Amino acid sequence: MIDFAIPADLAAERDRVRRFVIDKIVPYERDPRLTAHGPTDELRQELVELARAEKLLTVQAPESLGGRGLTHIEQAVIYEAAGWSTLGPVAMNCAAPDEGNMFLLSKVADPGQVQRFLAPVVAGHQRSVFAMTEPDGAGSDPAQLSTSATFDGENFTINGRKWLITGANGAKTWIIMARLAANPHLPEGPTLFLADGDQPGIVIERTMNTMDRNYVAGHGVVRFDNLVLPREALLGEAGQALRYAQLRLAPARLTHCMRWLGAAERAQSIAIEHARTRTAFGKPIGEHEGVSFMLADNEIALHQCRLTIWHACWLMDNGEKARHESSIAKSFVSEELFKVADRCVQVLGGIGISDETVVEMIFRDMRAFRLYDGPTEVHKYAIGRKVLRG
Repeated sequence: MIDFAIPADLAAERDRVRRFVIDKIVPYERDPRLTAHGPTDELRQELVELARAEKLLTVQAPESLGGRGLTHIEQAVIYEAAGWSTLGPVAMNCAAPDEGNMFLLSKVADPGQVQRFLAPVVAGHQRSVFAMTEPDGAGSDPAQLSTSATFDGENFTINGRKWLITGANGAKTWIIMARLAANPHLPEGPTLFLADGDQPGIVIERTMNTMDRNYVAGHGVVRFDNLVLPREALLGEAGQALRYAQLRLAPARLTHCMRWLGAAERAQSIAIEHARTRTAFGKPIGEHEGVSFMLADNEIALHQCRLTIWHACWLMDNGEKARHESSIAKSFVSEELFKVADRCVQVLGGIGISDETVVEMIFRDMRAFRLYDGPTEVHKYAIGRKVLRG
């Protein structure tokens, strides 16, 4: 059976989330603590407490950790509502990278690791990072991983350099991917480790200047300088990092799509209002075909993107890995929503490139979305291989 109806209780919660974001979070979009490197930790904590007061904090977490254990479809509905402001997911603790890291840890971490590294993130008390991408190649192709780990039977020692590590500055829970060297104790190969961000050996070299500013503390360049971790820092099984990364990435691709769909809707609403009230050549500009067609194209794209997301979520809720479908969704949705944001800038004209509205910020952030969790071309390459294999 195919059913596109949203249950009444879920629709009510969607509306409550949207109203919360509009009433309580949107006013912070002019806060000076929303910097060129994203929200500061101080701003984040203030937003988190607003969501906590409304019982909207980390609703996606498993019930065992205090969340509601939302299905993927339920997440799609709620995250879209939260995404009305780029600060909405930050407040509700469902923004990247924490959302994807919490998902991974809930699936792989042992009970001790859950209490030490996951529970404080779920509670909104600290942030997390996923340290994989490297200057020398590891990113979309993690097989090029060069950060090394050695093991002497008691301790791991990690050395290497990472960049574009979202939220690195100030994060406490670190998931680190390194290549474990051959040793007599454990399998070798790409492996995940857990570390506390305050440990000696984790060096934040700098925060990179990037066009997006929706993630807390921006994106950092990090060096691991003889970082020593105990055996219990091993996350999951040695040599299985690439498999675990896929476990994290498939749903994370979709949650990016969910949140940015909400932002694109916001941009469309602003463009529609402008088209209704701005006049040119004797009538509102929305009555000119050139403008109305752009708004129509946006409406079509938003609808198609929502259905694409929902289909992949439905597959995952029914036990499918949906790697192929999540790649389709990430590729299609990121490209279409960028076009939506671009057309909104065009409809707004001169003010579209100013900060008179949030459309300019959404446009810049949406450009980066085409790269998050794999650029479009990498996903299309994977889709093409799947198609050719039949």
